[in-house]
Amino acid sequence: MSGKATTSTPNIGLRGSSGLSHAYIQYPPLRCNVPESRGLFYDDGNKLLLSPTADQVFSWKVSLFDPLIGPTTDSISEGPIIAIRYSLDTKVLAIQRSGHEIQFWDRETAETFSHKCTTESESILGFFWTDSQQCDIVIVKTTGLDLCAYKSESKSLQLVETKKLNVSWYVYTHESRLVLLASGMQCKTFHGFQISSADVVRLPRFEMVMAKSEANSKPVLAAEDIFIVTVYGRIYCLQVDRVAMLLHSYRLYRDAVIQQGSLPIYSSRIAVSVVDNVLLIHQVDAKVVILYDLFADSRAPISAPLPLLLRGFPRSSSSSQFSGSESSDVNAVSGHEAVTYADTWNFLVPDFVCDVANKLLWKFNIDLEAISASNSDVPSVLDFLQRRKLEANKAKQLCLDITQTLILEHRPVHVVAKAINVLVTSFSHSIKTCSLLKGLKPEMTVNSGAQNADADVSAIERDAIGKSIIHESTTRVDGGTLYSEDESQFANLKHSSKEARVGGSVNNENSPRNEAHSSYAMQSSLLSAQEESQLTSAAISPDEMYNFVFSPVDEEMVGDPSYLVAIIIEFLHSANLEKIRVLPNLYVLIIQLLVRNERYAELGLFIVNKILEPSKEVALQLLESGRQNTQTRKLGLDMLRQLGLHNDYVLLLVQDGYYLEALRYARKYKVDTIRPSLFLEAAFVSNDSQHLAAVLRFLTDFLPTFKNTSEHNRYYRILNEMNSSTTI
Repeated sequence: MSGKATTSTPNIGLRGSSGLSHAYIQYPPLRCNVPESRGLFYDDGNKLLLSPTADQVFSWKVSLFDPLIGPTTDSISEGPIIAIRYSLDTKVLAIQRSGHEIQFWDRETAETFSHKCTTESESILGFFWTDSQQCDIVIVKTTGLDLCAYKSESKSLQLVETKKLNVSWYVYTHESRLVLLASGMQCKTFHGFQISSADVVRLPRFEMVMAKSEANSKPVLAAEDIFIVTVYGRIYCLQVDRVAMLLHSYRLYRDAVIQQGSLPIYSSRIAVSVVDNVLLIHQVDAKVVILYDLFADSRAPISAPLPLLLRGFPRSSSSSQFSGSESSDVNAVSGHEAVTYADTWNFLVPDFVCDVANKLLWKFNIDLEAISASNSDVPSVLDFLQRRKLEANKAKQLCLDITQTLILEHRPVHVVAKAINVLVTSFSHSIKTCSLLKGLKPEMTVNSGAQNADADVSAIERDAIGKSIIHESTTRVDGGTLYSEDESQFANLKHSSKEARVGGSVNNENSPRNEAHSSYAMQSSLLSAQEESQLTSAAISPDEMYNFVFSPVDEEMVGDPSYLVAIIIEFLHSANLEKIRVLPNLYVLIIQLLVRNERYAELGLFIVNKILEPSKEVALQLLESGRQNTQTRKLGLDMLRQLGLHNDYVLLLVQDGYYLEALRYARKYKVDTIRPSLFLEAAFVSNDSQHLAAVLRFLTDFLPTFKNTSEHNRYYRILNEMNSSTTI
């Protein structure tokens, strides 16, 4: 990394937070200004930014990107520096001194040795450390690849294997473990190797597509025209075609390289970043950035070309605190920091950019709120937000707000249904991949690669045409299908409800799926601010849909609640299709809405056809709502009995005055948990001595120890008094 200071003036329109953009960098940057620095180098294997001097190397850990972080230092000897990298365990420092020599330092013993080319006809293009079981370091030369093992005891490199090829230049990213070697007159023929921890995979040779500018002119590809990106665990190669003004995309499979399409470009200089699996195409000359989501089938951009926003930069410099020459120095530094897409910007994999002239490192971010606000296709926006990991909590909150707004604005039911189906499908996928569970290490999840951007060509799947493909860390979330418009919503919901219950009763809450959902649902409403910041999935549980969408909407909406009932039914329809258990509070809300509108007949159909899943909460709500409708109360009593909640059923019979029926039911189902005094008190209040005598006789026969209790003596005395009074 090197470059001259830019002479551009600050782009004042991009300062502050009021600019229009979907991508931004945040002030302050990480400052790496070391006196007598010989440039900045990026070690992507360890995510270190290195600034060497004549006898020292300063390094900053950029993975957490803390602008206040201080550097660590190592002593080195004098000499030219072409490239510099630490081993992956950071025990060894390697410096390429020339096209024929690499020098190694053992940081523990301070011992050093040099590795040189065997012949003068070959030269070293670069090197990188690996975590492969076969080798420790790969040296890229004009004659191919040397895979070497580092031997600390003998202070040497042992050659493990050589890949003989003619190489003009190469591109490598540690994120993908993939190296692409360019050869040929136009440098458009490529050989690829992925040096992963498991093995070394050789990709088939392929050629890039290049348009011809003139009949006798053949454009030549340069290293800055090629980008290796990892998106959703898939490895892509992006190639700039300046003649056609296109960015060609190639998907890299284990035994095939397939062109995926092309994206238009509007600048002769292109740079690529990846933020949270979103592709940022920087049109450097035009000073705009375009966002793409390669997960979606459409090649349309997420946003129109917009400037890159610089957030948090002070609008007025601190010149008021200084005077004279000091003030001008401060203004000069601030002016350089305010420049976006400066000539000396060097883009680093996957989401950093380094201003090599001013020794600054910036990190790219995307604005989820701005993206969601600029797109009117709500299902696609929700689908996009559900895939976000870095700001999962913000994405979740935006999804909840968007869904709530749709309902409050009384959008057509089918429109809201599509949006809800996206959320339900995403939640179902999250349960299957265990990505809802916070704090789990990647290797403990069902799909361990979901948290690992290192897509491995050697981890094989099979696609439809039978070829081995790169392991994709995240499975595609299918959008799901809605019911046909000519089909009855009621009939489909009834059918899907029955399907969801196949193989078990309505009370079967011990299945792994139900346990996983219940565990998450109970935790989701109790998240602290700290826990929310650790979320890795924006998936929304049914309980969260109730707490943050349906319940608040119920409080705000006025008038006929039929619309909200229809929306909730659509949610239940999607949940049943995905076999997701819905907690009783949502069914309780439906009952409240129907009763509020006196739709008792429809409520009865919902219960009879099991659209509302039986539960104690639902039964109690039916009993509460049945105060104005005896049939509804009867449905609640029947549900308690159906669920086997005998204790509650007996108590309600007693409360309704049917204490003799309650006694018979208690004897039949052996309900011995209810205090005898409840039955006796109910019989006493009826002022019927025969009933009181019947209750005493029943309790004496049913409970052998009842005769020795104070309650027996008390009510036996009351019975005698009642009989005496009757005789007189």
